[in-house]
Amino acid sequence: MIYGIGCDLSQIARWEDETLRLRLTDRFFAPEERAYIASRGRVAAASAAGIFAAKEALSKALRCGIGPARPEEIVVLHTASGAPYLELRGETLALSRRLGVGRLHLSISHDGGVAMALCVAETAGPEKEEPCPKSS
Repeated sequence: MIYGIGCDLSQIARWEDETLRLRLTDRFFAPEERAYIASRGRVAAASAAGIFAAKEALSKALRCGIGPARPEEIVVLHTASGAPYLELRGETLALSRRLGVGRLHLSISHDGGVAMALCVAETAGPEKEEPCPKSS
C-alpha cells in the first residue's frame, strides 16, 4: 500500500559553484554520495542536484519534510547499472519503521537545467494512524 509520494526539483546551476557545492555536500551528503558526485566530472552539479532533490522527495513521501527526516541520513546510492536507490540510516531509518514504511522507490531525472526526483514510500499493511512527528 502506498504511504506517500514525494517529488522535488533542484536547479543545477545552484550546484555549479564548486565552493558552494562542497559546502552543501559536506553538510547534507553522506561520504558515499560525496565520492559519487566527485567522480562525475562535468556532470557533478547535475548529480548533486539530483541527489538533493531525492532527499527532499523522500522527506515528502514520509509526510515529514526535512527536519524529522535528516538529509545526512537519507543516502542515495546506485546499482551497478546506475539506477538510484535510497538507504536510510539512524533516526530517519527508525522514523520510517515507526511509520510502517518498508519499501522505497526512487527515480531521478535531469533536463533543462533542473534535476527532478520522485519517491514512493510503501507500507506492508494499513496506513499508520500516527502522522510523522513535527520537527522542533
